[in-house]
Amino acid sequence: MSDSPDCLFCKIASGEIPADVVHRDTQVTAFRDINPHAPVHVLRVPNQHIESISALRPQHDALMGSVLRAAAQVAAAEGIDQSGYRLLSNTGRQGGQVVMHLHVHLLGGRQMRWPPG
Repeated sequence: MSDSPDCLFCKIASGEIPADVVHRDTQVTAFRDINPHAPVHVLRVPNQHIESISALRPQHDALMGSVLRAAAQVAAAEGIDQSGYRLLSNTGRQGGQVVMHLHVHLLGGRQMRWPPG
């Protein structure tokens, strides 16, 4: 699954490091954030190591579709699909990305504010 041996999210996706996984398939792993910023805060990561949105290429289009579909599935399972939720992906250090493995935050269970930060 993973192809970056030192990447935290690759290790979670492969099962090498435990996490509170709420969805896993051949392309995507979703797990609860250890520092949640909302009642529902789940990270969805492609199982393939991709550093960030800036590293996406046309061959990743189907994979990113799977990441987004997983968001909808998790939102429904968490009971926030009708009330609403936010999807967010930080890119690069100044964008707030801490782990250099593309991930999309699913935040919900409370009213989201704008601007986010």
